[in-house]
Amino acid sequence: MSSANIDVVRKLYAAYEKRELDVILSVATEETIVEQSTGLPWSGRHTGPDGFLAFLGILSSHIDTQLEIDDIYDAGADAVIEVGHTKGHVLVTGNEFRAREIHRWQFREDGKLASFTVWVDVPAMQAALAGEPANS
Repeated sequence: MSSANIDVVRKLYAAYEKRELDVILSVATEETIVEQSTGLPWSGRHTGPDGFLAFLGILSSHIDTQLEIDDIYDAGADAVIEVGHTKGHVLVTGNEFRAREIHRWQFREDGKLASFTVWVDVPAMQAALAGEPANS
């Protein structure tokens, strides 16, 4: 199932690039959990499609970001790991950033998304939000 999940993750990243939120939400259920590492305005735990939308809304109200995907891995047990960078600019200041990030996509047996967890270089992102150079 994980190779199919890798295909789904690639489709979701393509949808995010085009800001096709309906495609992203098509894999979410009321139980889907979205978590972001602590220390950022969009950090925290969000549940369900509405929570996923809230996460993306808070994120996009602070930064304009694109992903540079280095690798996508089958992590077994219906999990997919993506390793790369997030790059873009802070909306308020225009300050540019590029920070390392890791995403973990955990799927249920029915192919729906159980959880999406995001880890990012928090100090680099905090620096960018503060108007300082941010490149990791």
